[in-house]
Amino acid sequence: MFWSGKTDRLPGANEALAGRDVPMVIEDRHFVSGHPLRGPYPQGHETIYFAMGCFWGAERLFWQLEGVHVTAVGYQGGQTPNPTYDEVCSGRTGHTEAVLVVFNPNTIALANLLRIFWENHNPTQGMRQGNDRGTQYRSAIYTTNAAQTEIVVRSYEEYSSALSARGFGEITTEIATAKPFYFAEDQHQQYLAKNPSGYCGLQGTGVVCPVPAA
Repeated sequence: MFWSGKTDRLPGANEALAGRDVPMVIEDRHFVSGHPLRGPYPQGHETIYFAMGCFWGAERLFWQLEGVHVTAVGYQGGQTPNPTYDEVCSGRTGHTEAVLVVFNPNTIALANLLRIFWENHNPTQGMRQGNDRGTQYRSAIYTTNAAQTEIVVRSYEEYSSALSARGFGEITTEIATAKPFYFAEDQHQQYLAKNPSGYCGLQGTGVVCPVPAA
């Protein structure tokens, strides 16, 4: 099937790029914390994934939080294995730009992470964030256990009501069990720590998230 080049829809199975079997080769250590990006992670920590537009600014929001052990950026939610940045931006992989967050739930509650997620982007915009347009900029939360999913769904419902009260449309955030996460290239990892004046297009709605802090 001929690919039309549209970036506002996900590719079908016969439109997605083939990808490759070999994972991306990246530095093992987080540029800021020095912790291993691929693990092993400390016992008792949990992993969750957030997509909220360009992953450069989104990752910085989370690595600054006490209780977050490590973050990394990558591609998730699509069909193409081990894609490159250019392939994801083509719209032919189905992936969104995602941030891996490994956190200690005894130090920072998932509700606190969700507050950061909801308040720092517009989850009603579908396949874009502001001027960043394309399927790779869609909003998503990928969970790794049932308890996370329950908390995420509850926060979705509460924030949806808050947005509606302020005249915003329906939330388009995808909420699903975590799909394979493919680490992005080195130059994208902790980009805004390496390039302090780099681009960050994140903009919230101004609507406060009513989810309790703990």
